[in-house]
Amino acid sequence: MRNLLSILLLILLVVGIGCVDTKSHAKGIYMLIDTSGTYTGELKKAQAIINYLLGTLQPGDSFAVASIDTGSFSEKDIWAKMTFDSKPSRANSQKRAFQEAINMKRASVKGSPYTDITGGILQGTEFINETGAGKKYILIFSDLKEEIGKGYVRDIPIQVSGYTVIALNVTKLRSDNIDPREYMERVEEWKKKVESSGGTWKVINDLEKLDRIFE
Repeated sequence: MRNLLSILLLILLVVGIGCVDTKSHAKGIYMLIDTSGTYTGELKKAQAIINYLLGTLQPGDSFAVASIDTGSFSEKDIWAKMTFDSKPSRANSQKRAFQEAINMKRASVKGSPYTDITGGILQGTEFINETGAGKKYILIFSDLKEEIGKGYVRDIPIQVSGYTVIALNVTKLRSDNIDPREYMERVEEWKKKVESSGGTWKVINDLEKLDRIFE
């Protein structure tokens, strides 16, 4: 009887290990790319970041890249999205296809007169929440100057509790050179917006330090 109980306990232990929720360890990343004005000239840097991320993401992780333009709370602005297969060989094929899709989109991108960062964040959290990823990241490749088209409402809270929101390559505008306070206020405003919603805020301008994304 004792041996039978030991066998049953061992079976339950093995089944329990097999049922561990791997999604809690998976990463979900949504990268927003500013395509407004002269910022389109920075897209080669965005491509380098995407290549770095593809090289570090693991099977089961999810990744999407989208532009932030006139109204970015929309699927139409997503350039590519993927949850990578649990089989490494299949995941590698998916990464190559993802990279090709980004290359094609970058080659045809047209500058936008607007920058809907808030709408992009809302779309990003919706995507990542659906993946069930346990580690959640929103990356914003932008100068952080939000400009909204007429009729769009974006004075709303963002739901980023449990997220890490990272501003990348926050370039300085011409007006920032005249008055540096504009740059600092812009960064601080987004920091407050993210942290007041329960998120973690980072700025990484040195693209040689991309390993800090997942710290």
